[in-house]
Amino acid sequence: MEKIKLMVKPDSVLDDIDFAIIRFLQKDGRTSFTVIAEKLELSIGTIRTRFNRLLEENIITIIGRVDPGKVGFRSYAHVAVYIRPAILKEQVAKKIAAMPEVSFLAGTFGEYDLEVDVMCRDNNHLVEFVNKMSMIKGVFQTKTTIYYKVYKYAQPDLGLIEK
Repeated sequence: MEKIKLMVKPDSVLDDIDFAIIRFLQKDGRTSFTVIAEKLELSIGTIRTRFNRLLEENIITIIGRVDPGKVGFRSYAHVAVYIRPAILKEQVAKKIAAMPEVSFLAGTFGEYDLEVDVMCRDNNHLVEFVNKMSMIKGVFQTKTTIYYKVYKYAQPDLGLIEK
C-alpha cells in the first residue's frame, strides 16, 4: 500500500485503507462500519479504529450538509475584501471567520486581500452582513458578487490526488 504524508500532524500518514474509508463517508456519511468492512474485506474493528483516528486527528468531521436554498438561504455571494493597512489582515480574517454567514474564507495574493463566500437568508440580510463586515477596523473596501445559481457545491474528489 502506498502511504501519503499529509500536513495534518507531523507523524500522520494516510494509506489506501484510510482513503477508501474517507471515500465511502464522502458518498454517504451514514455508511456503517459493517458495510465499509465488508466492501474493503477488513474487520469492523479495523474500520472503527481507523475512523476514530481520522476523527481524533481532525482529518475528517461528521456533519449534516444541507442544501442552502432548501433551508432558507437564498442569497449566496462572494465578497472580495481589501484591507488597509495590510498588517491587519490576520485580525480582520479572525473577525470575519467568526461571522456565522461565512462558509469560506481565504487569504489571497493579488487584487484583494481576503476572499469570502457567504450564505444569507435574502439580499437584505446580505446587505446587513456586508455593512457589518465593512465596519471592521482595517476593511478598506469590499466588492460583492451575488451567485444567482449554484451548479455544484461539493468537497474534492479524493481520486484526484492519486493521479
